[in-house]
Order: sequence, then structure tokens, then C-alpha cells
Amino acid sequence: MAEARIAVMGGSGLYRMEGLERAREVVVDTPFGAPSDAITVGELEGVEVAFLPRHGRGHKYNPSEVPTRANIYALKSIGVERVISISAVGSLKEGIHPLDMMVPDQLIDRTMGRPSTFFQGGIVAHVGMAEPFCPDLREALIRWLQETTENVHSEGVYVVMEGPAFSTRAESFLYRSWGASVIGMTALPEARLAREAELCYATLACVTDFDVWHPDHADVTVAEVIANLQNNVATAQGVLRRVLPRLDSVRECECANALDDAVITAPEHISPEARERLGLLLGDRFG
Repeated sequence: MAEARIAVMGGSGLYRMEGLERAREVVVDTPFGAPSDAITVGELEGVEVAFLPRHGRGHKYNPSEVPTRANIYALKSIGVERVISISAVGSLKEGIHPLDMMVPDQLIDRTMGRPSTFFQGGIVAHVGMAEPFCPDLREALIRWLQETTENVHSEGVYVVMEGPAFSTRAESFLYRSWGASVIGMTALPEARLAREAELCYATLACVTDFDVWHPDHADVTVAEVIANLQNNVATAQGVLRRVLPRLDSVRECECANALDDAVITAPEHISPEARERLGLLLGDRFG
């Protein structure tokens, strides 16, 4: 039975969802292990919302350890159709300042070795990722962000690094030369797995620092990130209160049909184990 159609994935500094009424915890097991934490489901402005802290309560998982496949699968299993990710990022551009908010439209993957697909072990799929974020969900976030704060960037390239260490100075300058806007550690493989699960996915990026490239600002530290996050989290919470109740119930984007032409494995060669493991994602496509 569906629990919620909208989910918020909390990042660093956002471990609980303020204002949820009639909140309850939902424990989900998945073929990919346990998610980062129990999923909290409750009402926000009259809408059922699921909340999952990406790093677990108490920040137990570093970016490389986050069980992203289990997180996305668990959300899908309780009826979620849209995921808003909250992510702390560093700025790579002069015009993007700490405490600004961004809704990125593109990604560059610099992660290494993170499980990034559901489709392996007897089944192969190639989903389209030219536009890695749901355009409709991005538009909704941008619209309500602009009503909440002045310091909003409605597009930008998000470089996803492996972490958990911050960038070297050479890396920071390299990413700037690529035209990247911000840098963080968690939007991938989340965006890719959300697309495979046919979920709408968008990131609300909270800018906390200037990474290590800016000559007039100190190099990024955890203390700086946490201090600025406290302000950004308050802004993010306000945006969520506005946007979640106003999302249309019907999805008109292509995210919901991302698998229609993506599975390349011939149906007769999909193993029974793969069918069972991915039945939630495949639906009745292959009988």
C-alpha cells in the first residue's frame, strides 16, 4: 500500500523534517540491503511526505558508503513518485556565494566505484540521462525558491566528486575550467538510480563555501559548511513547505516512462532471479 508520493532526501545538516504531522516510521527491507535509516512519513501542509536522511541520523554514512540503491528502491516501494534531494555544495564560480541556493540542471560524474545501476546480474538497461533532473520538478522548485529568497540560481553544472576529503586546489581549478558551477558529493548515483526507478528527481543545492579556489576566501572546512548549512536548511524547509503541497498529482514529464525503451536484454534471457529482484521497477513489461 502506498505511503507517500513525494519524498525529501535530506543531506548534510538535514536529518529530520520539521513540521511533519502524524509522523510515523516505515522500516523497509530491499534486495539491495537496508536504506540509510527508517523512512519517516507524515503530513506537511496536508500532503503525505516521506523523509529519508541520506547519511542516516547522526551522519553515520560518508558519501561513498550511502546505500543509494536501497534508498531509491525503498522510496519506490512505498509509492514515491517524486524525490527532492537537499545537497550541500561548494561554489566554483565568482557569482555564486555561500548561502545562495541553486537548482542545477546538469551533472558531471567524478565518483569512483559506487554501485550506480539496478540493472546487472542477468538484465541490462540503458536509461537516457541527457537531462539528469526532472524538468517539471526543477521548474516547481525554482518558482517557489524565487518567492522565498533573492539569491537563487536556476541552472548550473554540479560536479559530483567521490569524497569524503575535499578537493585539491588543482582539482578545484580544473572543474572551474570545465565551466562547472558547484561541487558536491551526493547527487550521483542518486539521479541515475532515480531515473532507472522512473522517479522524478531534482536537487536543491545549498551553497556553503567557495571550495578551495578563491584567493580571497579561506579553504573550505567542516566548521564553515555546518555553520552555513544552518541558514540554508531553514531556507530549504521554507521552500519545501511551499512547493510540496502545490505539485500536480499527475506527472506529465518523461521520467515515469524512462524504462519503456531502456531494457536491452531479450525477455527470454532475463533470469528468474533478475525478474524477482527488479519486479518493482519492471512492472508488467515482461509478463
